[in-house]
Amino acid sequence: MSEDLLALAVSVAHEAGELLRDGRDSMAEAVATKSSPTDVVTELDRASERLITRRLLDARPDDGLLGEEGASRPGTSGVRWVIDPVDGTVNFLYRLPSWAVSIGCEVDGEVVAGVVYDVPRDVTWTAVCGGGAYRNGEVARCSTVEDLAGTLLATGFSYESDRRVRQATIVAELLPKVRDIRRLGSAALDLCSAAAGHVDAYYEQGAHAWDLAAGGLIAREAGCRVEGLHGAPAGRPMTIAAPPALFGLLHAELARHPDALALDTWA
Repeated sequence: MSEDLLALAVSVAHEAGELLRDGRDSMAEAVATKSSPTDVVTELDRASERLITRRLLDARPDDGLLGEEGASRPGTSGVRWVIDPVDGTVNFLYRLPSWAVSIGCEVDGEVVAGVVYDVPRDVTWTAVCGGGAYRNGEVARCSTVEDLAGTLLATGFSYESDRRVRQATIVAELLPKVRDIRRLGSAALDLCSAAAGHVDAYYEQGAHAWDLAAGGLIAREAGCRVEGLHGAPAGRPMTIAAPPALFGLLHAELARHPDALALDTWA
């Protein structure tokens, strides 16, 4: 069943990617904002989500949906699709080549299949639960780095300025302890990068279910440990994706900052 769900997700993600690629150059520059003036959404975000939800429900009309741009229905089949129609909208708007279509599929609350389609690079990341992770059909495996000093670390930042200030204090303390830090602007692609060792680890506060569903499964299936702090599941308070040998070291550094993390504000 998981393979069939993945095949549907891949087909739909590619169709949405084609819509976005073809529509980008002719898109009107007018955008709307959501949670803050820096949190933007374009009409193509919404068009992509409409296409994805229509195709999924045409194929599986009893399934549930959760989408970043508002798609939501409970469904009756036990299957729910978790959709980010454009992960990395700011990059998309500025023509930076780091954005993707992300579709994860849950069965009875567990993510069992996922695709992240890196549209500008035409790279398809996929995984099914227990079946490994793949980049364009080739097996993806996470980094083998075991020390912070050798770690290329990815992260992201909130759209809200007061939270960015707290996040900046964490980055300032981590930066001297790691090889370097990258900010790609797409949580789904950060997780895929960790899956393939393109970065050694990733952490972020504020990531939503649609950011994490597909990419989190891909990272786990590639060998990463993907969790929050102190055994909590990955989610808005914290997401860490790292090789098992590195996870504890990164976790310890992040857990040293309870005031800066202000976990309760991310619930």
